Amino acid sequence: MKRPHFVRASGALLAVGVLVVPLALLAQTAPPTQEADWRRANEAVGAYKRGHADILRWEQANPSSDQANDALPQGTAVPTMEDAVRRAWLVHRELARVQARFGPQNVQMIATGRWMELDPSLQRRVEGAGELLEVAVQARKAWVEAVTARQIVLHQQASLEAAQAANELGKRMVTVGNWSRLQQSPVQLAEASSRMGLRRAKLAAAQSQSGLIKLLGLAGLETSLVLPDRLPDVPATAMSEADLQKSTAAIQGQLPNAEQLRNKALARSAIEAYQAAHALALDSRNVVLKEREYITEETVLHYNGMLKSVWDLLDETRNQAQATADAIGTQRDFWIAETDLQWVMQGGAPDSFISLGGGAEAPKAAAH
Repeated sequence: MKRPHFVRASGALLAVGVLVVPLALLAQTAPPTQEADWRRANEAVGAYKRGHADILRWEQANPSSDQANDALPQGTAVPTMEDAVRRAWLVHRELARVQARFGPQNVQMIATGRWMELDPSLQRRVEGAGELLEVAVQARKAWVEAVTARQIVLHQQASLEAAQAANELGKRMVTVGNWSRLQQSPVQLAEASSRMGLRRAKLAAAQSQSGLIKLLGLAGLETSLVLPDRLPDVPATAMSEADLQKSTAAIQGQLPNAEQLRNKALARSAIEAYQAAHALALDSRNVVLKEREYITEETVLHYNGMLKSVWDLLDETRNQAQATADAIGTQRDFWIAETDLQWVMQGGAPDSFISLGGGAEAPKAAAH
């Protein structure tokens, strides 16, 4: 069985926290007439080994008919980078002749991102090769950005739900005199901040999807696309230094003398960006996010056992949301860096390389 993707798994744990929080609020604020009902419901939850976490997993595996209807896809499906590349090529009709000269096997290598397997002499022998590759670069990057933005919206929504739950609890505590208005202000500000973050994320998702729609020649035909919920997994191992140096030497042997020095400098920068992005993505997945997932899961278990407060759970839910967003950002950075590297290894010249500043803000990738 395929191991669940790390960002998907962290999203499930984040949802666990969001699910538990409203139940906690009900427990702490329910009037006497509702308290007995709540207690019976909570005892039923306790029958599961991991309490609310097990219920959430069952609900995810058995969606209601309403949820299934809401999940029906709308718009043109672009499930992979390969689909994006091939659709982008169709917009440029002149590239059909270039593809014919490349041959189906080489075209397949480009579409699926296996550029290192190409014969570097194709750049010299096939007129229009550079444009074919550049359009593929644009499509790959636009697709990565759109999928990333979609993921971030989902996690910002979960973060807002947790903040809203905290603020509601704060308001009720003020009402019954357990808190002052000053104590409630920080959680109200946290909700406002989360709501602003979600609005920004939704705008970024709409803009990135609009850019992809335009690139694929679907402007005026589609207002939205059906994209996957997550980016592809980052490979466990990076391309070896020996293979990278071999590819660098091979392409430089096909370039005019004036371009060889430029490509040499670009290759060095592209390799550095690629290696750093890969290392950061692995650390985020294998260390930071893994440990954060463990802390979140233990917090949920301790909450179910009444060893943690709802505030502990809310804090950890926010921490998990940030860790997940950062992990998505490192994934995105890797695929942008990998695309730039492969392009440089075929003689391309990006204007700039990915900035590994961390987080899920839009990267300063090469503009084409």
